[in-house]
Amino acid sequence: MEPLLEIKNLSVDFLSPEGPVPALRNISFSVHRGEIVALVGESGSGKSVTSLAILQLLPTPPARYLAGDIRFTREPGTSLNLLKATPAQLQKLRGNRMAMIFQDPMSSLNPVMTCGRQVAEAIRLHQGLARPRAEELALHWLERVRLPRPGQLMRRYPHQLSGGQQQRVMIAMAMACQPDLLICDEPTTALDVTVQKTILSLLRELQQERDMGVIFITHDLGVVAEIADRALVMYRGEILEQGPVASLFREPAHPYTRALLACRPILHPRGQPLPVVEDFLGNRPVPMQPPVVGEQPAIPPAQPAEREVLVQVDQLRVQYPAGRNWLGRPRRMQTAVDGVSFDLFRHEVLGLVGESGCGKTTLGRTLLRLVEPSGGTIRFRGQDLTGRSQQDLRGLRRDVQLVFQDPYSSLNPRLSVGEAIMEPMKVHGLASRRERRERAIALLEKVNLRADHFHRYPHSFSGGQRQRIVIARALALEPSFLVCDESVSALDVSVQAQVLNLLNELKRELDLTMLFISHDLAVVHYISDRILVMQEGRIVESGPADQVFYHPHNPYTQALLAALPGRMPA
Repeated sequence: MEPLLEIKNLSVDFLSPEGPVPALRNISFSVHRGEIVALVGESGSGKSVTSLAILQLLPTPPARYLAGDIRFTREPGTSLNLLKATPAQLQKLRGNRMAMIFQDPMSSLNPVMTCGRQVAEAIRLHQGLARPRAEELALHWLERVRLPRPGQLMRRYPHQLSGGQQQRVMIAMAMACQPDLLICDEPTTALDVTVQKTILSLLRELQQERDMGVIFITHDLGVVAEIADRALVMYRGEILEQGPVASLFREPAHPYTRALLACRPILHPRGQPLPVVEDFLGNRPVPMQPPVVGEQPAIPPAQPAEREVLVQVDQLRVQYPAGRNWLGRPRRMQTAVDGVSFDLFRHEVLGLVGESGCGKTTLGRTLLRLVEPSGGTIRFRGQDLTGRSQQDLRGLRRDVQLVFQDPYSSLNPRLSVGEAIMEPMKVHGLASRRERRERAIALLEKVNLRADHFHRYPHSFSGGQRQRIVIARALALEPSFLVCDESVSALDVSVQAQVLNLLNELKRELDLTMLFISHDLAVVHYISDRILVMQEGRIVESGPADQVFYHPHNPYTQALLAALPGRMPA
């Protein structure tokens, strides 16, 4: 059968001041109608460059096509080499016969256009329909992607939607012209597991209905097991191996593929050091166990040496005004945290898990008084924090720190990483500049970075390295309590394993107490001693990590577990 897309011996590099940098090295693969082909690999492996090369969206220069062909079948027996296509030919194909769903919908959607208008615009551009008919089709596709109240969402702007809703608008826009080839670039990264499962099911349904060829780009082999027919494993611009997903999972041939499979926390007992890619590429034997959810007998939880309560939360409430009238007064109040109570013991890691919008981040920030509570009490070392002024809390800031979800936006791009780590010490007037510099270098080395990274800026580091820099900065004041807010949610599985191993090591070495916030129950189980499950601002289940993970009682917790990607295909 003639392939819908065929790539032969494609090589691409990028020009830089230091010389050409290879991006793709002699890659070849094909995609047929009715199949989903996954491109799997870590950041920098060449997955996104491949997708942009197919659509001819790489800027030239700095990109250079050194060799190869990219052929797209327009009609049976007739193919077009996209590398030699004219701008007019590409304009007819992009968005019409070939469509793409980008990783970050918020940066891909136009913030000053309503969602309905954006979908309708794509239809008008490629199908030449009048506005009323285009808007009618836009509403149809917003209904097809199962958005709630699509008529209202037509008139909303992207920032008024959740991440999962934004992603579905992107899918509607890509599907509206009913393409033959759909490219999905990490469309579910950092989404809640339940939203992710919905998106994957939706994509599979639409693909089968239209008999589309799909290229699905991801770093997560667990997601590949849910959706793909074939998988290609990429590393540093090369395809290391490819084949049917079931056989790739059962008998991975290349050590790198085995590493991607083994790095997932769901495969390992709680607290055991996770393997990383270097373990496999260095030919060190690493055992890998199949994940069993809901059947493994509970393991007795690790008990803290002292049951000293470090943080005590009692009936905590946080409310926001939901819209204001013309006098500026709130029309109604939205409750984000609703009567939450718990104790956090010294030297313990307490996991907090739930979907986006359930109040996890609000709760974490309220504990640090970055968000003001509406009611209830927060006690730290027995002292009530809820009634204290920000000036009184200045000393507390040395003892409690926050690791943000997005390390890039939480680092000042104008400060070198060394200056960023020294800044908290400078604000609190600790030590001389020479001593601060020495401590900053020591912290960089503690989080497995080098001393010569001190003078580099955030943009020159990978996502995993930036996350380690943020952790180093959080440790600069030697805190006893760390709040980690989705600190590994958008990282590659191997980088995620490195950061989780680092947090476990730091907990043991520095006697840290942590609140670990995530939407991924497998990650929370791996690192936590106890787990709180949060839904719509309330704690619906709590208990030792193994008990909640293997023997959940609440239907919501069971739904989170059922949505976890990563079970081995039969």
